[in-house]
Amino acid sequence: MKKTIIVMPVANEEDTMQEILDEILSLPYDNLYLYPVIDGFSKDRTEEIIRRRAASTEKLKLIFYKESHGVISCYLEGFRQALKDGAEFIIEMDGGGSHLPKEIPQFIEKLEEGYDCVWGSRFTKNGNVSNLPLYRRILSSGGTVLANLVLGTRLADMTSGFEAFRRDILESMNLDNFLSTGHMYQTEMRYYCRNFHTVEVPIHYIGGSSSLKLKSVTEALRILFQLKKQERKVFIK
Repeated sequence: MKKTIIVMPVANEEDTMQEILDEILSLPYDNLYLYPVIDGFSKDRTEEIIRRRAASTEKLKLIFYKESHGVISCYLEGFRQALKDGAEFIIEMDGGGSHLPKEIPQFIEKLEEGYDCVWGSRFTKNGNVSNLPLYRRILSSGGTVLANLVLGTRLADMTSGFEAFRRDILESMNLDNFLSTGHMYQTEMRYYCRNFHTVEVPIHYIGGSSSLKLKSVTEALRILFQLKKQERKVFIK
């Protein structure tokens, strides 16, 4: 397997962090590495737990991103570090337990088959959602319908944050040029990659206690129509 790095922003996850680290690091891949990205927003023992675990393995590297201005900036910084460290495959996933480590192999398999991008999908066949309020389900599924309608895409899930990329895709992007700093980032990424060789794989998404603010919804709508109005110059080449 080619060198694969999982980028996983984390904050205030002390109750579940140890279990998630152990599950990912126990996957049967010699060339799989984990890069948790943390910032000053995290106020509990999450950083301590990761540092203690990292002392016993070279496959875990904590990135403290002090210039962070939110979770999306942590994703993008994780991508930069993964590219710098020679990753051929990069996987993006949530660090709060919403995404299941046992589903990582299917992303690797699809990249090895030659796909450029692999999108985790809650709404494709065998995908699932649990522990998520009805209004969040409606926003996610409705957001996918609206995004497909406005942007001309045809994905079953346009808002999932469990995804994977071949190196050259992220390497060709200007990662500082994304419009979104919040939830719309996932849709924006899928839109930019719409003409590549991509595939959706089913995931089981487990909701948490976080809520979705009205400001996030209005920002997503603004960026959605901005993307349609003018193509963002995110690709360098």
